[in-house]
Amino acid sequence: QVEFVESGGGLVQAGNSLRLSCTIQGQISNIYVMGWFRQAPGKDREFVAGINTASGIELYADSVKGRFTISRDNTERTAYLQMYNVKPEDTDIYVCAAGHYWRGYYTTELSDYHYWGQGTQVTVSS
Repeated sequence: QVEFVESGGGLVQAGNSLRLSCTIQGQISNIYVMGWFRQAPGKDREFVAGINTASGIELYADSVKGRFTISRDNTERTAYLQMYNVKPEDTDIYVCAAGHYWRGYYTTELSDYHYWGQGTQVTVSS
């Protein structure tokens, strides 16, 4: 059984920073990508950032590029999303995900990720 332990969400003022973390627990191997998606009620889940767990290559959605940074700690099986200069439009549920395959800069689709966390709420006040 695979479980994701996500933390770091909460209420933050616009312009401030927040760091999310996601740790994979359970029997799982050959994870080559970890990522973060976000979802608002009634909307589709959208890609935010992803990272190749072997090479460290990072991917970002245009909406967060330059403001968010994804990183990983393979020994802890943990991915982080450091959010800088957050905006009210960043308010969403952030969901951690992991996948077995790396498709280069195309690894941004929901279908690239095989395991999903429950999500953590991020609310940015103006």
